Amino acid sequence: MKFEVFANGGCKSYMIGCEYSSNAAIIDPEVRLLDKYQAEASRNGLRIHYVIDTHTHADHFSGADELAELLNVPVVMHRDSPAPFASLRLQDGDMLKVGDLRVQAMHTPGHTRDSLCLLVEDRIFTGDTLLIGGTGRTDLPTGDPNELYDSLFNGILKLDAALQVFPAHDYKQLGSTTLAAEIANNDRLQKTDRAEFVDMMEHLNLSMPTHLTEALRTNMSGGKSVAQLLTAAAEKTPFISLKELAARIDQTGGDLIVLDVRERSEFEAAHIPGAMHIPRGQLELRVDDELQDPTTRIVTVCEFGKISTLAAATLRELGYLRCGALDGGMRSWTEEGLPVTAD
Repeated sequence: MKFEVFANGGCKSYMIGCEYSSNAAIIDPEVRLLDKYQAEASRNGLRIHYVIDTHTHADHFSGADELAELLNVPVVMHRDSPAPFASLRLQDGDMLKVGDLRVQAMHTPGHTRDSLCLLVEDRIFTGDTLLIGGTGRTDLPTGDPNELYDSLFNGILKLDAALQVFPAHDYKQLGSTTLAAEIANNDRLQKTDRAEFVDMMEHLNLSMPTHLTEALRTNMSGGKSVAQLLTAAAEKTPFISLKELAARIDQTGGDLIVLDVRERSEFEAAHIPGAMHIPRGQLELRVDDELQDPTTRIVTVCEFGKISTLAAATLRELGYLRCGALDGGMRSWTEEGLPVTAD
């Protein structure tokens, strides 16, 4: 088996591949690593046939939907997954063929209702059901400590103790473990009595994951995160540097419009001399009245360079093909000591 591990902070994802058929699968892809998965598959002479999410993630943005669309392959999840993009839904005991590899699915609810663990040869991919030195939490949507107890003590922990464990998160960068090591050393697994285990899980008092609502929204619905929208906008928008714009604003003779898309209070407090003002929320409604020449060069500006990127992408879609965005925004402009004026 060809095997690659990918890490993005504490998030872990995996590529398994059959060396004879060159078939491969990606497990728990993270949206920021899509190019890396494809590059590693190519480097290893593999073609990805399945994209698998072990559960609905609440602490990072899944790349399953986007990667599967790029590769024209199915997204594999448990049948209870709410994600509309899951096109191949597994039940407990189902198996996938990845060339000569056999990927056995175990339904392991508890962290989420749709949690799966995947058995492949001498290893088990545990998602967030079993972590290194811990377990998945049960206080997020569809979590249940009683179900997690059964998934662990009446399921995973009865498997071959020599199995290597590869979880979906590894915040301490420990790599991997074995079932034997977890049974011996994992503090949460020492609570073998159901009532004690459930009580422990109900009183962990953990902080909520960053971007919880956004992650659940996107992973459950197939919608886009703000970062994905910004990335898509940036891919079709040119930028102008602070230095370049500062050199041009006094030389253009009207050929360049600096368009500030912040709210009025921010614009009036300080803006680039000569800038026009249309708040981003009014852009589509006012653009024909205030930007009558679609051939004019336009540079959009906001506070940090994000909203202006979205605005520039919108203007280009509307036909203003000479529109770009200021790289850095007004915050960087003022930090560089470049000229501003106030109304």
